[in-house]
Amino acid sequence: MWDRRLLRNLDYQLLLVVLFLVTMGLLTVYSATRSNIALDYGDPYFFVKKQLASVFLGLLGMVFVVFFDYRLSDLAAHLIYLVNLALLALVLFFGSQVSGAKAWLSFGVFSLQPAELSKLFLILTLARLLSEKDINTFKGLGLAFLHLLPPLALILLQPDFGTAMVFVFFFFVMLYMAGLKIRYFIWILAVILILVAAMVVAHYVFGAPLPIKDYQINRLLVFIDPDRDPAGGGWSVRQAVIAVGSGRFFGKGLFQNTQGQLGFLPEKHTDFIFGVFCEEWGFFGAFILLGFYFFLIWRSLRIAQLAKEKYGTLVAVGIMAVFLVHVLENIGMNMRIMPVTGIPLPFISYGGSAMTVNIIFIGLLESIWVRKQKILF
Repeated sequence: MWDRRLLRNLDYQLLLVVLFLVTMGLLTVYSATRSNIALDYGDPYFFVKKQLASVFLGLLGMVFVVFFDYRLSDLAAHLIYLVNLALLALVLFFGSQVSGAKAWLSFGVFSLQPAELSKLFLILTLARLLSEKDINTFKGLGLAFLHLLPPLALILLQPDFGTAMVFVFFFFVMLYMAGLKIRYFIWILAVILILVAAMVVAHYVFGAPLPIKDYQINRLLVFIDPDRDPAGGGWSVRQAVIAVGSGRFFGKGLFQNTQGQLGFLPEKHTDFIFGVFCEEWGFFGAFILLGFYFFLIWRSLRIAQLAKEKYGTLVAVGIMAVFLVHVLENIGMNMRIMPVTGIPLPFISYGGSAMTVNIIFIGLLESIWVRKQKILF
């Protein structure tokens, strides 16, 4: 329902934090791409313009979810889940392959990454399921896993191990917030460890294929020992660490990143944009950036706490978990404390689908926040 009174109840602090992050993201994307990459397209603002278009789409989606009730009917939940599976299946047949993963649907100048939309769709539908079922029963817990496994399997077939990791993370966080008892978590962990051990034994003893590709295995091995392939898989990690450290305390200044501009740092506008940011803004800038992310995550938890029903709480917690794992993983892989998975830094990394979905996430948080009271004045 459209109601102007909703505007008076918006969480403007949250909106200001997101505005800051988006602005810094646009500046950093421009800084990372204004020379050698952008010149290949004949326009130093090529990537910034595309990112701005994604921001605009995200804002439209945010306005929509703020003014319309976020709670789903049974029919809407089923339709969204089916659309989610259809898009993930479609990309396997008609998707464009980039960096070893068939994850994009191309429509001329416009590309869509269904895996990013899938995070949004799965959080909405999973929250509805968990809010209605008793997950401390075999049936309830089984339904939750059956809800997760089809989209998770389609993600792994792309293959996109990083996004699959995000799915698993927010799934278990939502299970915990839905009231799953600790003993069930222990049993689930034990089953997962047994399955992983069985796959490893089957691979090395019987030659059975692993569910991840060779380059993904190499990324894990390089994470353990970056010196095993310093000019190959270990190159990007080593250069990212150099970029982060070279900024020192106050950084070299805006547009003064050398690791990126001289071509040493690969994927500098996507996976390793945190290295570019740290080189220009230093430890001080990184500390401020992490402070804004801390506020974003804390505010998401606060909205979850004050939501007026269980469904809103689970949606907000799922969104918080997505932001948290993205920040920890992206910054961690830039500092060589996490394996490289290709997960973008929210609102900072270049990526149209991710930017649009992240802004819609903010719209959902705002929608939950403004409806925390039954009567709005």
